Amino acid sequence: MLLHIPQVLSKQEVAALRSELAAHDWVDGGRSSGAQAAALKHNLQFSAESPAFAGLSQSIAGALQRHPLFVSAVLPRHMLPPMFNRYSGGGRYGNHVDNALQRDRFSGLQVRTDVSTTVFLSEPDEYEGGELIVEDTYGEHEVKLAAGDAIVYPATSLHRVEPVTSGARIASFLWTQSWVRDAWQRKLLFELDMNILKLRAQLGDSQEVLGLTSTYHNLLRQWSE
Repeated sequence: MLLHIPQVLSKQEVAALRSELAAHDWVDGGRSSGAQAAALKHNLQFSAESPAFAGLSQSIAGALQRHPLFVSAVLPRHMLPPMFNRYSGGGRYGNHVDNALQRDRFSGLQVRTDVSTTVFLSEPDEYEGGELIVEDTYGEHEVKLAAGDAIVYPATSLHRVEPVTSGARIASFLWTQSWVRDAWQRKLLFELDMNILKLRAQLGDSQEVLGLTSTYHNLLRQWSE
C-alpha cells in the first residue's frame, strides 16, 4: 500500500530541522550501503556520528508516532532511527530494494524492514527532478510531496530516486517493523479502521460500530506477532 501522510511536520518544524541540518557535516551516502547499492547511490547523508543526529532523528520518529494515519497504516512495532539524505547536482539512486534486516544503531536490535517511509523536507519547487518512483504490480508511481508530508510503502517494493538536475532535495527516511508482517493484511486492517472511524462519526458507538471494532481488534490479535 502506497499512502500519503500529510502534515507530519509543520512548516515551522521543517524550517527548524533544515537549519540544524545545514549547520553540520554531511557524508557520502554510499558509505552506509552494500557494494551493490553503493554503485547506484549518489547522494549525501547527514552523519550519524554528528552530536545532533540523535535529537533530529527522534524529532522525526516522534512526529510519525503521533500521527494517527501513520500509526493506523503501519502498526509500528520497531521503528529504526530516521536518517537524512540530500540529492543535488545530478544526485540519484537507481532501482533497488531495501535490505530485509537492519540493526538499530542505538539499541542494537535487529529489525525486519516491513515498511519504508520518506518524509520530505524540501518543497517541490525547490528542486527539479528527484521524484521517488515506487514500482508495484500496477506499474510505477511518482511521488514528490510538500515539505512536512510523508509517503509510506512496502519495503519489498522496487524503487528509485530520479536525478536532481537543479536545487536540492532534502528528506528523512526510515524503516519500520510492523506488528503485522503481511502487507495485504495491513492494508485490510487500515481500510477497516478508516471505515470504522467514518461510521462512528455518523452513528456514534452503535452496536454495528462496536461489532466492527471488535472484528478489527480480533483480526489484529490474530495477525500480529
